Amino acid sequence: MKMDLIQPFINAADAVLSQGLSGTTKVGHLAMEEEGYRRKGVAGMVALSGDIEGRIILDLEPQTAVRVASHYAGAELPESDGLIKETIFELANQVVGNAVCALNDQGFHFRVHPPLLLTSEEGDKTSEDVEALMICFETSMGKVFMNVALRHNKQRMSDHAALGA
Repeated sequence: MKMDLIQPFINAADAVLSQGLSGTTKVGHLAMEEEGYRRKGVAGMVALSGDIEGRIILDLEPQTAVRVASHYAGAELPESDGLIKETIFELANQVVGNAVCALNDQGFHFRVHPPLLLTSEEGDKTSEDVEALMICFETSMGKVFMNVALRHNKQRMSDHAALGA
């Protein structure tokens, strides 16, 4: 996995979180993971296909998710509120959308799929054959985890090279 694919997602998450949560963010721990992802709380996954394929998971511990969703809603939300899931999806969409713009500017073409809620059953299957980078963002409302597993689609890249020749 190349940092040139991952860096736009790190930059986008930092910008979206600091602006949306009205505070500073700090990129904390970075680690490579080679096993299936195990969620920490409320997690949304966005898949990509095309020149770049893989997925991005945005994961918030339960209390952090409640604080973040309450911040966006402007009122205290109960832990069971459906707006919590929707808030995580919206954050994931914003992060991926910002990163996609940067990658499109570099000439990559791909499709962004709608976010999915990860359950404990799905969490074990999210990166079966792909290494992933786990990034922890420390915010004033708690830790936000982003798990990025991306790779170049070699078939699509060779198709583009053949068309350009």
